[in-house]
Amino acid sequence: MQHSFFFQAMIYLAAAVVMVPLAKKAGLGSVLGYLLAGIIIGPACLHFIGEEGEDLMHFAEFGVVMMLFVIGLELEPMRLWRLRKSIAGLGGLQVCITIGVIAGLAMLLKVDWKQSVALGMIIAMSSTAIVLQSLQEKGLMKSSAGQSSFAVLLFQDIAVIPILAIFPLLVNEANIPAAGSSDHHNLVGELPAWMQTGVVLGSVAVVILTGRYLMRPVFRFIAKTGMREMFTAMVLLLVVGIAVLMTTVGLSPALGAFLAGVVLANSEYRHELESDIDPFKGLLLGLFFIAVGATIDFNLILSKPLVVLGLVLGIMISKMLVLRLLGRIFGLTRDQNAIFSTALCQVGEFAFVLFSFSSQAGILTKDITDIMVAVVAISMALTPLVIWLNEKLVLHFSDKAAPEDLPPSDVAEEDNPVIIAGYGHFGTTIGRFLNANKIGTTVLDINSDNVDWLRRAGFKVYYGDASRHDLLEIAGATRAKLIVIAIGDEEKRLEMIETIKKHFPNLRMLVRASNRFDAYDLMNEGILNIYRETLDTSLRVGVDVLKMLGHSAEAATRSAKTFFLHDEKALKHLSAVRNDDNEYLLAVRATFEELSRMMEADREATNLDTAEPKDKNCMALG
Repeated sequence: MQHSFFFQAMIYLAAAVVMVPLAKKAGLGSVLGYLLAGIIIGPACLHFIGEEGEDLMHFAEFGVVMMLFVIGLELEPMRLWRLRKSIAGLGGLQVCITIGVIAGLAMLLKVDWKQSVALGMIIAMSSTAIVLQSLQEKGLMKSSAGQSSFAVLLFQDIAVIPILAIFPLLVNEANIPAAGSSDHHNLVGELPAWMQTGVVLGSVAVVILTGRYLMRPVFRFIAKTGMREMFTAMVLLLVVGIAVLMTTVGLSPALGAFLAGVVLANSEYRHELESDIDPFKGLLLGLFFIAVGATIDFNLILSKPLVVLGLVLGIMISKMLVLRLLGRIFGLTRDQNAIFSTALCQVGEFAFVLFSFSSQAGILTKDITDIMVAVVAISMALTPLVIWLNEKLVLHFSDKAAPEDLPPSDVAEEDNPVIIAGYGHFGTTIGRFLNANKIGTTVLDINSDNVDWLRRAGFKVYYGDASRHDLLEIAGATRAKLIVIAIGDEEKRLEMIETIKKHFPNLRMLVRASNRFDAYDLMNEGILNIYRETLDTSLRVGVDVLKMLGHSAEAATRSAKTFFLHDEKALKHLSAVRNDDNEYLLAVRATFEELSRMMEADREATNLDTAEPKDKNCMALG
């Protein structure tokens, strides 16, 4: 029974569901949760996974391929060109210096120089999956440390091409396994080294030319069929096809997928490609991390604990020192440099492929690769813990603590004339004003803590990502008249606008802007109703909504003034009790009930509900 597909699937899912939330609750991040899940269900503990863990690793590596494809989609070629100095400078120096340091240390340990160089090139790589996942969870991707880490990872992925081209030159005939002992085959394995290099470069050119000239008309044809599942199938076919091509010529499938993503970054189907592939990417990445945990050879570690521990610490400290030096040269602050150097100090997932290739090609002996695979897995498993320790013990970034585990979306079908996306300080002002005027609103917010707090305060708020067109459809976007986009993330706002324009063209948008430059981006997207952040601007949005729904301008303005005066008065009282959570929640409910009574009296006095419709073409640019 334990070898059946359904039993194995149940084990993997149960391990992930239990360990990942616990790890995130402890502030360790989801990656360490997956790794711990793999260790627990693997040969080291419960023995639910045996030798098939290594087979799972090859399958789950496809998650890394998909992640690189999505990253490529988010990098337009022009943006990549603008980042060329950081990528080539910081990334290039990191790879070259790390290769030199590791190769030098290996030669000091009496390792052959060819093997030392090979080890240096493999160990210079860091884990794209772990680093990006960890930094994204902690909201650090937009920081200087996050951008520097991304530049280094990007150069490492590009550096795979020359590394694989150099590897055949490092072959030691004495280390080549006996015939039939290897299951590694590719079409160029028997070619001379110079011809292998030509085939590698030619394969990269094929990926770029196919993505640029062939895939757009293909996607256009598939899109015209109106069958979403066919579009998803085409995306998967593209990524799988690239992986097969790259593997066949001995290249990294992740690199090929990344190049294809960059080429398609300017495509009109970019967001559709990303949304279709994202669920598969997340699932397979989780499997990859579980497989890494399950394949750690604890017997080998226990038989040579000092050797393994010494190698792990030596490699991570060496890489950390190199990164810290480069971070200082490139002007990172002390705190940002600490994040940068700890995030990239592990060895990357591509090392598993390179060690297998090196062993089969006769570059490294099996004894070396066996122990180094364990070292790589341990370094990857330790990285989330190192980042967490750096955060808690060195940086004291209380505001950067890992977010709580997010619940699934609970959006229910609604039929209100207004949808509000984002219910922070900006969105709640608009929502309270509209609700006080008896205007039905459907509210979506992605911050689970905020949703929970607002519900306790008596507000009806749904948890969900408002940039997903399927959730907007459930929330009633096809029937609503207006949507107020009040989310704080500028990129997320632009993504949401594109989604609405594509799927809900009749839904009028009133959009929050963070500043003047953000407003420029929104204007370029054709948005007419733009509101920059202040209390007055939030109320102006509410006034415009009332007028668009047929209320008189005079009555709406009077209502906003009443609201403003009440809010200013209530603000002083709420400020006095803000440190007492229970009393504050009670005060919020009381002030909102008082506001509703005042607005009801104001409507009766001004006949707000029966006013004749006025001009509905309203534009406001704060």
